[in-house]
Amino acid sequence: MQTIADLFRIETANPNLMRAQMRALHNQVPLLYVILAINSTAVAVTYLGVAPDRITLYPLGGLLALCGLRLGLWLARRGHPIDETRIAAKLRLTVGLAGALAVGFMAWASALSGYGDADARAHLLFYVGTTTIACVFCLAHLRAAALLVTAIVTVLFCLQVSRHDNQVMRAIGLNLVIVSAALTFVIVAYYRDFTRLIGQQVELERLSRENLRLANLDTLTELPNRRSFFATLDQAADEAAGGAEPFGVGLVDLDGFKPVNDAHGHGAGDAVLQEAARRLQDVVGEAGVVARIGGDEFGLVLRGTGGLMTMGEAICGALAAPFRLPHGGTAQIGASIGFATCPEAGHKAAQLVERADYALYYAKAHSRGGAVLFTEEHERLLRTQSVIEQALRHADLAREMSLVFQPIVDVRRGGTVAFEALARWTSPELGPISPAVFVPIAERSGLITRITAVLLGQALAAARAWPDRVALSFNLSMADIASPQAAAGIVAAIRASGLALGRVILEVTETALIQDVAQAQTVLETLKASGIAIALDDFGTGYSSLSYVHRLPLDKLKIDRSFVSEVTTDPASRDIITSIAALARNLRLDCVVEGIETGEQARLLEGLGFVLMQGYHFHRPMGFCDTLRYLDAEAVRAIRPVQAVA
Repeated sequence: MQTIADLFRIETANPNLMRAQMRALHNQVPLLYVILAINSTAVAVTYLGVAPDRITLYPLGGLLALCGLRLGLWLARRGHPIDETRIAAKLRLTVGLAGALAVGFMAWASALSGYGDADARAHLLFYVGTTTIACVFCLAHLRAAALLVTAIVTVLFCLQVSRHDNQVMRAIGLNLVIVSAALTFVIVAYYRDFTRLIGQQVELERLSRENLRLANLDTLTELPNRRSFFATLDQAADEAAGGAEPFGVGLVDLDGFKPVNDAHGHGAGDAVLQEAARRLQDVVGEAGVVARIGGDEFGLVLRGTGGLMTMGEAICGALAAPFRLPHGGTAQIGASIGFATCPEAGHKAAQLVERADYALYYAKAHSRGGAVLFTEEHERLLRTQSVIEQALRHADLAREMSLVFQPIVDVRRGGTVAFEALARWTSPELGPISPAVFVPIAERSGLITRITAVLLGQALAAARAWPDRVALSFNLSMADIASPQAAAGIVAAIRASGLALGRVILEVTETALIQDVAQAQTVLETLKASGIAIALDDFGTGYSSLSYVHRLPLDKLKIDRSFVSEVTTDPASRDIITSIAALARNLRLDCVVEGIETGEQARLLEGLGFVLMQGYHFHRPMGFCDTLRYLDAEAVRAIRPVQAVA
C-alpha cells in the first residue's frame, strides 16, 4: 500500500525535478485541453439530437469552460519565470484538476452511453480510449496525475460496461483494463527515466559550474586566477566605457619570495603565498577584486581611483610583516605595487595592465617595497623606451655596440689583474644610449642574448691582446643564465676565441640570481666546471643574500658601490663592508670593492684588508686601444723601481 501511495505522491524533496515537471507541463497541458475540447465536441456533434441537450450540451459546456479557463492560465504563465515557492502547490492543483476532469468527462460519457445506435456508441468508446491515452501522455511527466487519470477512467468505464449484459462491451472493458495496466507500466518506467535524466542534468550542471569555478580559481590561494582577473578587468572596462565609475588596476609582486621558497622548500613557499593572499583580501575587502595571476604576482581590480596610494601603502605594510612558516621560524618578504587608472592610463584592459606593469617595474627599480601610480611622466618614459626598443630591434649590433674597459686593481702589488667590459651603444638615430637605459629594455624585450653574443665576441677579441696575467670580467644577464644550453653556448664561444677559460670572469647580479636560484646554481656549476671564474656583482643590494650565496659556485664577491660612497664618514657602512669581508674570507672568496673614487677611500679599505678594487680613483672606463697604452704605462712604472735599485 505504501508503494502504491508513493506512486501518487509529489516529490517535494526534489526541487530540481519539480521545476522540470513544471517546464514540461507548461508545454503539454495546453495540448491536453485542446485534445479534450476537440474530441469532446466531436462526440457532442454525434449525439446532437440523439440524446437530450441537457445531457449532450450543458455538462460539456461547463467542462469546456473550465478547460478554457485553465488553458488561458497556462498560456499566460508560459513566458513568466517559475515561482519557486508555489511549485508544489501548483503540481498538487494540477493532479486534483486532472482527477476532477477525468471524473467529469467520464460521467458525461457514461450518461451518453445509454443513447444512440451502435455507431454512436462505437464513437463513444473510441473517444474514451484515444482521449485517455492522449491525456495520459500529456501528463506523463507528472506521474501522480497520469496514474490518477488512468485509474479513474478504467474504474468508471469498467463500472459502466458491467451494467450491460453485452459480451462485446465486457470484452472491450477487459481490453481497456489490460491497456491501462500496460499504460501504467509505461508511465512508471518513463517517469523513472525522466527522474534519472533530471538527476543527471543537475549533476552535469553542477559539474559544469564546478569546472567553471575551477577554471577561474587559483587552487592554492582560492583567489580568482589569471583568466578570471582579465575577465573581471574586461567587464570593468566595458562598464566604464558605458559611463560607470572609473576604476584602478594594480599589480602586486612579492619581493624576496623566491629565496624563501628556495631556502625553505615549496611547502613553506605555498604557505607564504596563502597567507599573502589572505592579507591582500583583508586589506582590499569590498573595495575590489584580488586575483593571483601567476607565481608570486597578484592582480587587483579596484572600484574608484581615489585612495589608491593609501591602499598601496597598507598592502605593502601588511605584506612586510613576518610570515610564520609551517615548520617553525619566520620569513621576511616585501611587496612592490604598480597602479594604473581608467581612464587616465587607458581604456582597454590590455593597455591598463601594460601601464600597471610598467609602474610595477618602476617601483621595483626605484622604490622597491613601495607603490607607484602610473603618471604622464611614466607615459613619456614608456614611449621613449618603446622608441629605444624599436631602435634596438633594428640595430646593426656588430657596428653600433661597443665596449669600454675599467681596470680591477690589486692595490698591494700595484697592478691590474682584470678589465671589466662595459657595454656602450650609439644609435645612428638616437645617439649614445646609456647602458642603464638600454640593458633593462633589452632584458624585458628578449634582445639581451643577441647583444651578449656580440659583446662577448668583442670582449674576447680584446682580451687576447692583453698579457696573460690580465683577465676579462664580463657581465651576464638573467637570460644568459636561463638554461644549461645558454651556458654551453658561452663556453663554446670562449673556446672558439682561443682565450684560456681561466682568464675569464663572468659576473652575475643578485637580481638575476633570485629569479630562480636553483636554475642559476645549475648553470653556474656548468660554467665553473669548465674553468671559468664566477663573480657575484652588486653584492648586498638584493634580498636574503646570505640565504643562498653559500650554495652558489662563486669565486668572487663584488661589493656594491652604495656601501663605499660613505665608508669614510659613516661607521655603519664600514661595519657592513667589514662583515662582508669576513663572510668572503669564511667562504674563501676573493672580494672586489667597486666605486672607489678617492684616495682616502682606497687607503681606508686597504687598511680593512681589501686588496682588489675598482673605480674612478684608479681609472675611468677606456676604449680597447687605451687599455693597451694603459698596460704599457703600468709595465713601465713597474720597471723603473727595479732600474733604480740596480
